[in-house]
Amino acid sequence: MRRVKVNLTLDADVAETARSLGLNMSRLAEAAISEAAKVERNRRWREENSAAISAYADEVAQEGLPLARYRSF
Repeated sequence: MRRVKVNLTLDADVAETARSLGLNMSRLAEAAISEAAKVERNRRWREENSAAISAYADEVAQEGLPLARYRSF
């Protein structure tokens, strides 16, 4: 994985606590940003596809699940 340097501003107390606990702030920030990006991508996908999702939900409500007769549970 290619890594890039970025500037990040943190609350001084947060940074000092992380340092005193030996936490890797770069990795923690990377993980948090990665998770935030995943959540935002998912939110945007749901927003962009809301019409299709609603249409499918309406279809299932009216006609049931397409393969329901084959369900064994």
